[in-house]
Amino acid sequence: MHQVLQAPYLRVCAALAFWLVVSSIGQSQDEPGLRYPNDAAARPETLPNLKPSEPSPKGVTLEELEQRALASNPSIRRFSALVGAARGNWVQVGLRPNPSIGYEGQQLGSGGLAEQHGVLLTQEIVRGGKLGLNRAVADRERMRIEQELAAQELRVLTDVRIAFYQALLAQRQINLTVELIDISENGSRTVDQLFRANEVGRADVLQAQLEAENARILAENARNRQDAAWRSLAAVVGNSTLPPQPLAGDAESPMEVLDFEQSLARLLALSPEMSAAAIEVERARLALERARVEPIPNVSVQGLVNWQDNGIGGKPDGGIAVSIPVPLFNRNQGAIARAEHELIAARQARFETELDLQNRLAPTFEQYANARNQVDRYRQTILPSAEEALELTRTTYSVGETNYTALLTAQRTFSQTRLNYLDAVRSLRIAEVEIEGLLLRGSLQSAGGGESRVDNSASKVTPRLSGFELFDK
Repeated sequence: MHQVLQAPYLRVCAALAFWLVVSSIGQSQDEPGLRYPNDAAARPETLPNLKPSEPSPKGVTLEELEQRALASNPSIRRFSALVGAARGNWVQVGLRPNPSIGYEGQQLGSGGLAEQHGVLLTQEIVRGGKLGLNRAVADRERMRIEQELAAQELRVLTDVRIAFYQALLAQRQINLTVELIDISENGSRTVDQLFRANEVGRADVLQAQLEAENARILAENARNRQDAAWRSLAAVVGNSTLPPQPLAGDAESPMEVLDFEQSLARLLALSPEMSAAAIEVERARLALERARVEPIPNVSVQGLVNWQDNGIGGKPDGGIAVSIPVPLFNRNQGAIARAEHELIAARQARFETELDLQNRLAPTFEQYANARNQVDRYRQTILPSAEEALELTRTTYSVGETNYTALLTAQRTFSQTRLNYLDAVRSLRIAEVEIEGLLLRGSLQSAGGGESRVDNSASKVTPRLSGFELFDK
């Protein structure tokens, strides 16, 4: 009984050994040295390596808000998930076909006179390095998506910085308008007393009241601007319920003067959009190479071990079959033509991206240059002159050499000049942040609606993650 059971067992083991040999052939031919991709080198140098820091006792700093945003912004999490999906695709497209195992019976119904019972094993051997090329294409797709993730991180940082400076300057405007309200109310009371003493007319009283009301309007506008800036900041950080807090920072601190040519060179060298376009060219080149090897036929090997063959006395026997398709009609010529034109399109898209970045930088740098000129002139000439004019008018008014209308005009000019200066600082900071952020902003815009040419939608990724539609294997 033991010998009867042992023979079929050994035959099955022989069949499995045959499958292992076939599998080793496929492994050595198509997957030499393939390793899981390391994406650490794909991250751009432009992103800061932020470290956790303790909250400042003077208020929340920009660095703290940036850390919160990078950790909590849902768009970054979405792109991180897409990177993980691309890694899974890299694994999947390089896997060898599974073997097939089954039972084969022949001459059944012959009353046991010629019946054959055996184990059937089938394995397809992928040739032409197709699996390695599949993974090379998928790896470039992974790198492209990682550039989109880097671009999204830059968008988040740019949005955080803009909202931070908006809120910080709005607080400065609130302080100025509160001072203006105090000055206007004090002036209104003074004019009212002078009116009661018949030293000024009714027009001066009305003018003083109008100045006080205008100051209150400016103060309310500044509060509304601060509220809007904080709500935007909370949304970009990823915490819509983040309560308003004091901010620590100096929006008026001087920054390095930027040059257009240097900014353009930095933009073209470091932009994730340019990196993604270059990676897409390489992906298209590898896809063309993959399409060209598709006509190389795969080999199908089939082995059969009959543990019982009644036709020859019941002794075991076996068989082997090798088949290969002949590329007579389908030589993948349509897919090759498609891949060739996609490579041309990718190269043109890279050039288009370069021109688009220059085109987008031009108006942003114009805004920067205008704001920089305004801020410098306000600091050097306009603000000192307005302050000096106000002091001289106050002096002449105190000795009765000018009327109250002239004093109100000087006060209004000085206050409006300081508010205009803050507006110029705001424009300067926004332009600086956009240039430093490689023109990437709008992190919470819907997929496909961002300002970057890097496609940030899952729809571009999904078809490629589903497999290589150009190829059979």
